[in-house]
Amino acid sequence: MNTWKAMFRELTKEFMAEFLGVFILILFVCGSVAQAVVTGGGFGNLLTFNTGINLGLMLSVYVAGEVSGAHLNPAVTLAHGDPEEAATDEVPLYVAAQFLGAFAGASVFYGLYYDVLVAYTNGVFAVTGANATAHIFASCPSEYTSVLNGFLNQVIGTAALIVGILAFIGENNNSQSKRPATSGHQLIIIAIAVSMGLNSYTLNPAQDLSPQLFAAVAGWGLYVFRAGDYEFWIQLTGPMVGAALGDGIYALFIEWNHTEPVIREQRTTSRTLFEMITMI
Repeated sequence: MNTWKAMFRELTKEFMAEFLGVFILILFVCGSVAQAVVTGGGFGNLLTFNTGINLGLMLSVYVAGEVSGAHLNPAVTLAHGDPEEAATDEVPLYVAAQFLGAFAGASVFYGLYYDVLVAYTNGVFAVTGANATAHIFASCPSEYTSVLNGFLNQVIGTAALIVGILAFIGENNNSQSKRPATSGHQLIIIAIAVSMGLNSYTLNPAQDLSPQLFAAVAGWGLYVFRAGDYEFWIQLTGPMVGAALGDGIYALFIEWNHTEPVIREQRTTSRTLFEMITMI
């Protein structure tokens, strides 16, 4: 009983940490994008909202990292999970916390920005058009982006993210030095944003689907899912496929070629991501 009690307490702490981390992340993401959108670029642009998003990511990592490792993304959790224990261990718990935290973050953002959104849209919340605001909550497909191109963008972008994260973790685990390592996660996100962001670069199913679901019930309607010929599924499935691909690429091209092979348990522990990012 004591063992089960301790396990339940630990899982509860990890759930709450992931929930709070993603909650904070969504506040920064939606707020940074909204400030650029509703002012027509007067109080925000590509630089400011990318800066806001990455600062929000950094804060989320500091808040949740010591407890859960601050995955903040189902794709990252999938890449770090142990396939043999995924059905009963932390993966479902983390993913549930991430989706719920994203929904809660979107709802609080909506409350904070409600007056601004109403003033900008005259009370008409549109998914497309001149005063569209749905893309504040979630990535909307560009008119020129095909289904295949959008899917590949998410897969390749997420694979690059996962390979980068695992490479930083592997380097940190193999190093005997206690000197703080470079914060890698934010740098990877910025690199993807400035090189692949034209098509959409969320790379986080929770960051997209949960705020999109909130927008659907808050006034934007179900058209948020029908936009772009129902391409919302791309943001949900693409990163998960990319996570598996990135994990495989890292194992094949990097991990298996180490002089002293990285022990998989070392790099898949839930706390390694926090250790990598916060060692600045």
